[in-house]
Amino acid sequence: MLKLALIFLVIGLMLGVLGFGGIGGAFVEIAKILFFIALVLFVIFLVLALLAGRAVT
Repeated sequence: MLKLALIFLVIGLMLGVLGFGGIGGAFVEIAKILFFIALVLFVIFLVLALLAGRAVT
């Protein structure tokens, strides 16, 4: 998911440089949404891993 966020960010920045600001801005917004979704999933899985580790020991 982070890979997709990076791809959308690069495409959005290139579109912005080329003069397509509206489409470029949309791509950057999509990149931000994907980044925050990946961040939330990371935190959820980190908490689950910590809880599962404690249950095993």
